[in-house]
Amino acid sequence: YEMGRAAAFVRGGGFRKVALQFPDELLADAVAVAARMEAATAAEMYVLGDTTYGSCCVDEVAAEHVGAEAVLHYGPACLSPCRKLPVLHIFGQQPLDVGRCAEAFRELYPDRQSRVVVLSDVVYAHAMGELEQQLCPEYPNIIFSRVVCGDPPGPAPPREVWRFGRQFPVEAPGGLQDCTMFYVGAEGLALTSFMLTWNCCPFSSFDPATGCGRRETLNVNRALMRRLYLVERARDARVVGILVGTLGVVGYLAVLQHLRELLQQAGKRSYTLAVGKPNPAKLANFLEVDIFVLVACTQNSLLDSSDFYRPIVTPYELELACNPAREWTGNYLTDFRDLLPGACAHVELPPAVPAAEAVPDISLITGEMRATHLCDPLAPQLPPSTTLACRDQTRALAEISPAASFLESRSWRGLEQQLGQTPVSKAVQGRRGIAIAYEDEGRKQP
Repeated sequence: YEMGRAAAFVRGGGFRKVALQFPDELLADAVAVAARMEAATAAEMYVLGDTTYGSCCVDEVAAEHVGAEAVLHYGPACLSPCRKLPVLHIFGQQPLDVGRCAEAFRELYPDRQSRVVVLSDVVYAHAMGELEQQLCPEYPNIIFSRVVCGDPPGPAPPREVWRFGRQFPVEAPGGLQDCTMFYVGAEGLALTSFMLTWNCCPFSSFDPATGCGRRETLNVNRALMRRLYLVERARDARVVGILVGTLGVVGYLAVLQHLRELLQQAGKRSYTLAVGKPNPAKLANFLEVDIFVLVACTQNSLLDSSDFYRPIVTPYELELACNPAREWTGNYLTDFRDLLPGACAHVELPPAVPAAEAVPDISLITGEMRATHLCDPLAPQLPPSTTLACRDQTRALAEISPAASFLESRSWRGLEQQLGQTPVSKAVQGRRGIAIAYEDEGRKQP
């Protein structure tokens, strides 16, 4: 747990309240770590018992509940930059047989002139220096990535990659396309995100738990085909639910607004939903939603939605579906900040065209022509606040939102506060199942 480095960080910043964030598998040690940190720093330590979204992201929202001035984040991390609080990442140091890893590398790359970029899971970053000492004398073109926290201080040099909390130079004449990737770590979301983003590069990996190296046989093109199918589903969708999957990553508010504008111009209705960690039971309550878009960190964005009632796409996939100016180039983006104005992959929305001039669009799933929902620039635009209603006896006016009116018509709207009106009773067995189909649906209640 690197007590010395953590205590120096707290004392150096003069922090009096610090939040400690652990993944579920490390919570058993949380009390002992907090007690030793309080003894070493004289600061108050608060353990975050659960994370709002994913354990790889810094949970600034939970930390602000106790007024924390900094966060100590333990365990694997996606290294997404935070908005407000200073953060110290303590990844932990999982054991790595460096000799066996180097042997597996030599077996995978017998050509000593191979151009290879070495990536690693953050829990093995501590051993990369020793691995570099063993391999660099034999492989002159090998490049080891460096784990960095936060964004680069300025624009990244053109021959340097700074992504996913990794930084490394690219010296190959053809850029990354001339390189292969070697990943040290177990199969997981981090490796999947790397392979989708750098899908032009062949990947190999070494799993320290098994001591085996292999060429990654995951068919990236097949995975991309699945994601492109979801893009077509997004094009067919009329109602889109925007799932808030992070409240701490820099730029999440900007991308929420960007997605709303994108959907409005595409003629789709959108709802913004904050449901914490998404699961099939939660999202099945929103029957009117055709597809969901998840705004989360780079690792949690690639959610497997095969068990969900409706598909879940990433902001980049929604852009492919709704922005006519964006074309599929083969490059996949998992960081939503790349889509924002001023970013490397931002594409301006084209001006709306009259419905009579719109190009016919055929669905590749249903084979039917999609209805044209583009806004007519010649039609008079009404101001957003044109629907008013009397709110109470004092004649106060309130704006009626079409989205709110739609949800008001639903038979199920969640819990309602009826303070002082509900008699206190003992807990009883409630209804089982999800709101779409309770187990006792259709039977009379006693």
